[in-house]
Amino acid sequence: MKRLPLHTSTYQNYVREFSRHLQRLGYNQPSWESQPASLREFLHQMEQQGITQLESITPKHIQEHYHYLLERPNQQRGGLLSGSTVEGHLYALKLFFKWQETLGTIISNPISGLIFPRHTQPERAILTIEQINQLYAACGSLRDRALLGIFYGCGLRRSEGEQLNIADVQFRNQLLYVRQGKGKKRRVVPMGKQVAQDLQEYFYQERSQYLQKQTEDSQQAFMLNYYGQRMRGQDYSRKFKLLLQKAELPSSYSLHHLRHSIATHLLEGGLSLEQVRDFLGHNCLESTQIYTRISQKYLASQTYGNR
Repeated sequence: MKRLPLHTSTYQNYVREFSRHLQRLGYNQPSWESQPASLREFLHQMEQQGITQLESITPKHIQEHYHYLLERPNQQRGGLLSGSTVEGHLYALKLFFKWQETLGTIISNPISGLIFPRHTQPERAILTIEQINQLYAACGSLRDRALLGIFYGCGLRRSEGEQLNIADVQFRNQLLYVRQGKGKKRRVVPMGKQVAQDLQEYFYQERSQYLQKQTEDSQQAFMLNYYGQRMRGQDYSRKFKLLLQKAELPSSYSLHHLRHSIATHLLEGGLSLEQVRDFLGHNCLESTQIYTRISQKYLASQTYGNR
């Protein structure tokens, strides 16, 4: 939705400070941009009703906003907002009001006692071992193999791949360090022998070909794009789409599907939920358990092993 105007100076300040609060908590850039936008939309609606103080907001106002979101058009894709998008708006309000409650700005949290219907997530798609092998066969460079090693072999999130530095990869010990994962959580990811070899070969044999302008950031970054700069999310996604095309696989797959896939394959290979949780950097087992709900009939046809 377009940037909605806020005329109340305190509301404007809440949106600015909420963004900074999310950054301090360790949320990634998309979150500390989208969630303040959700708050802005809600506060704009409050202004339209003449409500210019947080203390005047009641649970009824939250419920009315929820029903408004259910009927609001999606201005980018048409139709209505998806269930997950509506949940994202509500999550932003929960974070904001909890924060204000902690600060003592409000005495009563208007959203704390409300319960909303949960959006049912569709079953997570994964790539089969055969499809993973197809991707490796389609690699045209050592960098392509390193990309698969980072997002499939190590299960990194896209934002974690962006932040990966040379100092974070230890070839001898076969360890990869995620210095700042989701929620600023750090973790150490063990690399399989082949993954470590792929990353090492890219680093020593090919990385220097991409290094052009030796800025401080490009010297530190492990993965470089065509222009010699740190690989960003769009760079990784573009390269992955090309790999999918070469491998004749559906273009609907994304980098995050590689993370889903390795999680499922590791569980099928015998790792415990706790081990996979630590590998992925989840805060709780509930986040990891979603991978156990993949159809057993589907997984029964897969064989996990070395490529």
